[in-house]
Amino acid sequence: MTDRIEINHAVMQGKPVVRNTRIPVELVLRKLGEGATFEDLLDAYPRLTADDIRACLAYAADAIAHETVYSLSSESSLS
Repeated sequence: MTDRIEINHAVMQGKPVVRNTRIPVELVLRKLGEGATFEDLLDAYPRLTADDIRACLAYAADAIAHETVYSLSSESSLS
Protein backbone atom coordinates (compact mmCIF):
# COMPACT_ATOMS: atom_id res chain seq x y z
CA MET A 1 0.00 0.00 0.00
CA THR A 2 2.77 2.47 0.77
CA ASP A 3 3.92 2.30 -2.86
CA ARG A 4 1.11 4.83 -3.36
CA ILE A 5 3.03 7.36 -1.25
CA GLU A 6 6.03 9.25 -2.57
CA ILE A 7 8.57 11.70 -1.22
CA ASN A 8 10.02 13.97 -3.88
CA HIS A 9 11.85 17.13 -2.87
CA ALA A 10 10.49 18.85 -5.98
CA VAL A 11 6.88 18.22 -4.87
CA MET A 12 5.43 19.94 -1.80
CA GLN A 13 8.94 20.56 -0.43
CA GLY A 14 9.51 16.84 0.08
CA LYS A 15 6.47 16.12 2.22
CA PRO A 16 4.96 12.66 1.68
CA VAL A 17 2.17 12.90 -0.91
CA VAL A 18 -0.14 10.53 -2.70
CA ARG A 19 1.82 9.40 -5.77
CA ASN A 20 1.25 11.48 -8.91
CA THR A 21 -0.64 14.16 -6.97
CA ARG A 22 0.15 17.11 -4.78
CA ILE A 23 -2.13 15.79 -2.02
CA PRO A 24 -0.08 15.53 1.18
CA VAL A 25 -0.51 12.52 3.46
CA GLU A 26 -0.80 15.01 6.32
CA LEU A 27 -3.86 16.64 4.70
CA VAL A 28 -5.64 13.31 4.32
CA LEU A 29 -4.90 12.38 7.93
CA ARG A 30 -6.00 15.76 9.27
CA LYS A 31 -9.26 15.62 7.33
CA LEU A 32 -9.98 12.12 8.65
CA GLY A 33 -9.12 13.30 12.16
CA GLU A 34 -11.58 16.17 11.78
CA GLY A 35 -14.32 13.66 10.99
CA ALA A 36 -14.26 13.53 7.20
CA THR A 37 -15.30 10.21 5.71
CA PHE A 38 -13.65 8.39 2.83
CA GLU A 39 -16.57 9.56 0.70
CA ASP A 40 -16.01 13.19 1.74
CA LEU A 41 -12.37 12.98 0.69
CA LEU A 42 -13.15 11.20 -2.57
CA ASP A 43 -15.67 13.93 -3.43
CA ALA A 44 -13.30 16.76 -2.50
CA TYR A 45 -10.26 15.26 -4.26
CA PRO A 46 -11.35 13.44 -7.45
CA ARG A 47 -7.83 12.08 -8.14
CA LEU A 48 -7.82 10.33 -4.76
CA THR A 49 -8.94 6.71 -4.42
CA ALA A 50 -9.99 4.68 -1.40
CA ASP A 51 -6.72 2.72 -1.73
CA ASP A 52 -4.81 6.02 -1.58
CA ILE A 53 -6.54 6.91 1.69
CA ARG A 54 -5.74 3.49 3.13
CA ALA A 55 -2.12 3.96 2.01
CA CYS A 56 -1.97 7.27 3.91
CA LEU A 57 -3.19 5.50 7.04
CA ALA A 58 -0.68 2.68 6.56
CA TYR A 59 2.14 5.20 6.00
CA ALA A 60 1.25 7.00 9.23
CA ALA A 61 1.06 3.73 11.16
CA ASP A 62 4.49 2.72 9.85
CA ALA A 63 5.94 6.10 10.80
CA ILE A 64 4.60 5.84 14.33
CA ALA A 65 5.67 2.21 14.68
CA HIS A 66 9.30 3.23 14.17
CA GLU A 67 9.26 6.14 16.63
CA THR A 68 11.43 6.01 19.70
CA VAL A 69 9.63 7.26 22.80
CA TYR A 70 11.54 8.45 25.83
CA SER A 71 9.86 8.78 29.20
CA LEU A 72 10.85 11.81 31.20
CA SER A 73 9.92 11.60 34.83
CA SER A 74 8.97 14.93 36.36
CA GLU A 75 10.22 13.67 39.76
CA SER A 76 13.78 13.09 38.53
CA SER A 77 13.94 16.50 36.88
CA LEU A 78 13.03 18.22 40.18
CA SER A 79 15.84 16.63 42.19
